Formats: sequence, C-alpha cells, structure tokens
Amino acid sequence: MLSNCKGNVVNRMNLEQYKGVFIYAQQVDNELSSIAFELIGKAKELAKDLGTDVTAVLIGSDVKGLVDELAEYGADKVIVVDDPELKEYRTEPYTHALASVINEYKPDILLVGATAIGRDLGPRVSARVATGLTADCTVLEIGDFPLRAIPGKEQKHNQLLMTRPAFGGNTIATIACPNHRPQMATVRPGVMQKKEPVAGAKAEVIEYNPGFTPNDKYVEILDIVKSVTETVDIQAAKILVSGGRGVGSAENFALLDDLAEALGGTVSCSRAVVDNGWKPKDLQVGQTGKTVRPNVYFAIGISGAIQHVAGMEESDIIIAINKDPDAPIFDVADYGIVGDALKIVPKLTEAIKAQVK
Repeated sequence: MLSNCKGNVVNRMNLEQYKGVFIYAQQVDNELSSIAFELIGKAKELAKDLGTDVTAVLIGSDVKGLVDELAEYGADKVIVVDDPELKEYRTEPYTHALASVINEYKPDILLVGATAIGRDLGPRVSARVATGLTADCTVLEIGDFPLRAIPGKEQKHNQLLMTRPAFGGNTIATIACPNHRPQMATVRPGVMQKKEPVAGAKAEVIEYNPGFTPNDKYVEILDIVKSVTETVDIQAAKILVSGGRGVGSAENFALLDDLAEALGGTVSCSRAVVDNGWKPKDLQVGQTGKTVRPNVYFAIGISGAIQHVAGMEESDIIIAINKDPDAPIFDVADYGIVGDALKIVPKLTEAIKAQVK
C-alpha cells in the first residue's frame, strides 16, 4: 500500500533549500528521554544515505547541560531553544519553538518520538509548517517514490519512505511526502536502536530563541502531580516472560511471576490480558502497547497476532509455549513448545531453579 501526504504545494526551488536530518530531543525535568537517543541512531543511518548530518533540537529551560550527551550519542549539531517559558512542556510554546526552528533552519527530515509529548507536539508542528506527518512508523529508509517507476509519472529520488501498520495491523503502508518539507515521522519508543555512545564526542551548538509572547493559547500550569507506580519498565528488561489469553486468569499469572523471578526477568502481557483486567496497560507489549527488544522473550499462551508480534519481533531469542501447534507465534519463535502452559511453566521454573542452586 503506497500513499503520499497532501497539503500546500511547495515549489521545487524551495524544496532544494531543505537539508539535513533533524530529531526532536525530548527532555523531561532536564533529563533526556531514551527516545531521543533512539531517534539519533536512526537519523545517523538516514543521514549517511543522504550524505548529510544529524541535528538534535533541544527545547526547554536551562537545558544546555544536556548537549554533550546528545553529541556522545551521535548528534553532529544541537540547536538549543532555551527560555523560561519552556520550563514545563506546554503545547503552544513548544509548538512555536519547534516550528520556528523548522522555518529558520529548513530540515529535509524531522523525526519525533511517539510519546505522550510527541503525539501532542508532532501533529501541531506539521500543521503549522504545512507539511505531512506519518505516525507510529516501524521502518524508515531512503528510496525512490513511487517505489517502481510509472510511465508518465516522475519518480523522485532520495525520499524518506515511512512504513507503518494500517487498518489495525492488517496491512502495511509505505508513505512518502515528495512535495513538502520537512518530511515528518513519529516513531514509537523501542522501535529504533540507539548507537553506543562515544565518550567525549562534541557537537556544534547553535543557540536560537524565536521569542515567546504568552497569548490565549498558552496554558497556565497550576500544579504538577507526579504519579507514583511500582510497575517496572518492560522496555528496559533483558528477559521478558509475557503471558496472553491462554494463561487463563489473573491468578495463573503467579506461575509466570515465579518463572520471571527464577530468570531474573520481568513479566509482561498481551492486549487481551489488559482488556480482561488481569494486568495494567504499562505491561502490554504490541502495536497498541510497548515495543520491546529483550535478549529473551517468552511468549506464553500468546497466539501471535500481528499486532502483538509488531511489538516483540526484534527480540534476540523468542521462546513460545502454546497448546495450538498452528499458532502464528511459532512462525516468529526461535524455540517452541506445544503443550499446556499451566503444566509446562512450573516444570520449567523448577528446572531453572535447580540449575542456579
């Protein structure tokens, strides 16, 4: 499935003014989010194909101290928009800041994390600069559009091809934005891989402030109440023991808890488990949950719907346990066990505990 974004037409001369791959470097409470490093990693690959450099856009108040960390992860340049009005994330001042950077520095490509902040910021920025935005991309690459030459239609080169699941994951769409700049995409955390940092690396720092005049679009923050949760971050886990509808009940997840404890891992789950109220959404893996890349992923009682597989297929080793020998999960698994998970998991846990004694 192919498509191209629509909007106000930008003439060819203007398109040629847009250069470089930019990423929005999200920070919260003056701490860079992991998605910033993941986006830099992908941006380096795209920039190499285009023969250009990577620029991180850092927005906030008193955030200049974060520049070196962005450089160590691969940013060639860092544009810093630093202003007291940007102390906490608010839609209007951050939209104004990022849109102003685009208008001033004219990036060819801009990547934004599909976080709560990015999902709010990205669409507003794209509308303000009159370009398209492709959300929740799983693959980003440089290529031709249309992918295959069509007689009588110009084939444009060096385009950002943005691939994402569509129609509930039942098809995959590759989208291009050939007539507008920047080419914008949001990427979910965990989809792209960050590069190993290079200690001591430095980036060119550009300080830019477009000016901020509060108006009726500025929201006044009266108080910030931080939620406290004991839920672990499944995206940081090296071993995940994930359960699906086939586990049978919330009580049966105790078996998975025991296995995870024996392995030094973390429990996660499929959407069906969350929908049934057995586990919180923070533990959900998949297209509507989180994307994970553990060293080992146990898929227990999970059928393997494409929506779930999209969130875990990049795991180093996938071990599936399912009583249905035709379950799609076995198509992506490195190792599979056909049988009753409620009988297999306790025996597996017992065997692992015996090995580590």
